[in-house]
Amino acid sequence: MKKTRRQSLRAAPKASGPADAAENNNDDVSERIRTTLANAIGEGALKPGTKILEDAIADHFGVSRTVVRGALGVLESDHLLERKKNRGTFVAEPGIEEAKALFESRRKIEHVILELVMMRATTEQLDALEKLTDEEEHIHHHGDEKSKTVLSGKFHIVLAELAGNAVLTEMLSKIVARLSLVMALYEEEKHDDCGADHHRLIVAALKEKNLAKVQQLMDHHLADIEGRVRLTEGQGDRHTFMAVLENFS
Repeated sequence: MKKTRRQSLRAAPKASGPADAAENNNDDVSERIRTTLANAIGEGALKPGTKILEDAIADHFGVSRTVVRGALGVLESDHLLERKKNRGTFVAEPGIEEAKALFESRRKIEHVILELVMMRATTEQLDALEKLTDEEEHIHHHGDEKSKTVLSGKFHIVLAELAGNAVLTEMLSKIVARLSLVMALYEEEKHDDCGADHHRLIVAALKEKNLAKVQQLMDHHLADIEGRVRLTEGQGDRHTFMAVLENFS
């Protein structure tokens, strides 16, 4: 059967041109900008309240401010950044109620993750998780502060991945990122402790297939982390003021 001209046009593949290539490149750079800023926030290099310099980001990555603002918009939706009217975009400063909600959400999600890991994780995967606790122990004794910060949340993300549920892993990753801001604002004193001992006990209980025990160990571990913060307005203000003193003294 002879095709009509309309059918022929409909069947013809769309040719990609310079505009498509530019759009794809902008998407790639936007992702790099988001990842760079998210990592800097998670590692404590960008403190709560720090102003984000759009021009500097645009110059560094060689893109327009429109592309930069698109990347910042995603981080705003993840509550890592906040835009203040007529002032610009800043690293978010979580309030006390938000901090409490984040801690509560994390406890609930970690319980579900542990249940799924016990059902789905293989012996080989749990052995690999145990080796990660050995790495944590080494970093705790021999690593620098940046290495400790990077590794501190890795155990929980890897554990979540073993649950085989990408949505839960994404949710936990975002909560952990936001809690890094809570710790930066409200932690009463820095603890030189990566939690390797707690993590090792959690892995052992997973291998024993003891769900009640492993959830109890996780609760104890998370309670230890929560116990390091003092959720008062004055504490948040004090950290902000101390950061200024450190920068200018």
